[in-house]
Amino acid sequence: MDLIKDIDILSGEEAQAVDYKTTSDENTGKTKKLYIESYGCQMNFSDSEIVASIMKENGFDTTSDFNQADVVFLNTCSIREKAEQTVRNRLNHFNAVKKHKPEMTIGVLGCMAERLKEKLLEEEKIVDVVVGPDAYRDLPNLVNAAEDGRKGVNTFLSREETYADIAPVRLNSNGVTAFISIMRGCDNMCSFCVVPFTRGRERSRDPHSIVAEAQDLFAKGYREVTLLGQNVDSYKWSPEENNKARLNKKEEEVSTVVNFANLLEMVAQVSPLLRVRFSTSHPKDITDEVLFTMKKYDNICKYIHLPVQSGNSRVLELMNRTYDRDWYLDRVRAIREILGQECGISSDMIAGFCSETEEEHQDTLTLMDIVKYDFSYMFYYSERPGTLAAKKYEDDIPLDIKKRRLAEIIEKQNQLSFERNKLDLGKEQIILVEGTSKKSDTEFKGRNSANKVVIIPSQGVKLGDYVKVKITDCTPATLFGQIVEINPAMA
Repeated sequence: MDLIKDIDILSGEEAQAVDYKTTSDENTGKTKKLYIESYGCQMNFSDSEIVASIMKENGFDTTSDFNQADVVFLNTCSIREKAEQTVRNRLNHFNAVKKHKPEMTIGVLGCMAERLKEKLLEEEKIVDVVVGPDAYRDLPNLVNAAEDGRKGVNTFLSREETYADIAPVRLNSNGVTAFISIMRGCDNMCSFCVVPFTRGRERSRDPHSIVAEAQDLFAKGYREVTLLGQNVDSYKWSPEENNKARLNKKEEEVSTVVNFANLLEMVAQVSPLLRVRFSTSHPKDITDEVLFTMKKYDNICKYIHLPVQSGNSRVLELMNRTYDRDWYLDRVRAIREILGQECGISSDMIAGFCSETEEEHQDTLTLMDIVKYDFSYMFYYSERPGTLAAKKYEDDIPLDIKKRRLAEIIEKQNQLSFERNKLDLGKEQIILVEGTSKKSDTEFKGRNSANKVVIIPSQGVKLGDYVKVKITDCTPATLFGQIVEINPAMA
């Protein structure tokens, strides 16, 4: 999954930062308050919406002020050491709060909870509840027990749980864009990654429940959905699974196997005014069928996050990515041929993986020159306990070399992002207005089909509008445009 969603071009220590979001204020008259901090990937943010829904059904409103909360949850990320250290620092902060409010319940959820399990109760004395990604239905019981002084852990990994029947509470919602989780878990065993161990095996959600969620969001005024999965291209739903997992007999039966291309088309058909995005694609699985489906529908955004991790085939083999440099470049050629040069492509890259040589690092830089990514999420290698790499390989690249290689990757991406953005100058594009610009209350921000942020004047425009703009200026991270037409006729 992409790790930092609000920063496109990262520099220096920022590349090791951890994005997070908190709950907003909801006052529906419930007696208790819930505060959630969510760290890491989009899937974690989506999971927090499920958690909020479960707790709402059990007497909780959400709050943006943890000092007012009866229950505080940290929904955690384990993919890098920095992410876990950030959570531990936050727990130290909450320790001071709990001294003055001992009745407060503090829980650690998500991947860090799954990885450390009972150790968290021992190491972090203020933690009352530890719950993994597949056990959120048990949260009300565990919270009730914690209120009686009994600490609890549930890190059971399920082969069936998808939370398909739970309507998420949209946290921090702009009312325009929303996540829809289509599957959980990961069957890929990349040697550097903890996700298969913290989120379990792949499970695909009933396609009709996904379409129904998209229809409901559109009816409520949302104009963009992002289909989420650790590896969306491996989405697969069969008649056998439908019969096993159906929750009531009124649900429409699936008579044929539904793959990701089929699902993408089903969601796109909800309305031509509903934009559809997805994340994340694995290079070994993305098919021409998916690409042709994207081409067929104007409302499927022409943007693909295609993590490469390294541009060298030997390093890719050590990472157990199950493709090599040539395979990856063939998939990029297919994207460019089918969807055109304007299709946005982004990537994840790891600098300084075990035994990486200078020549192999250069292979990453040359691959970047060939692909010409629009933006990337870039990190130096951080060994994660329990992964295949930690068991098999020595983390033998000195930190100063990792940081220098990362800086070179970041510099290269800055150059490429600027080049790619300059190609948009003078072009007319459709953007969806998502909010106010961070730098000015007189400007709005939106994204074009290629997932690039576009800043426009706010005069005459409101959230959720489609706006045709002419791109007039750019930086490596941002496009700037003038309004041509508001809510133009959509093809």
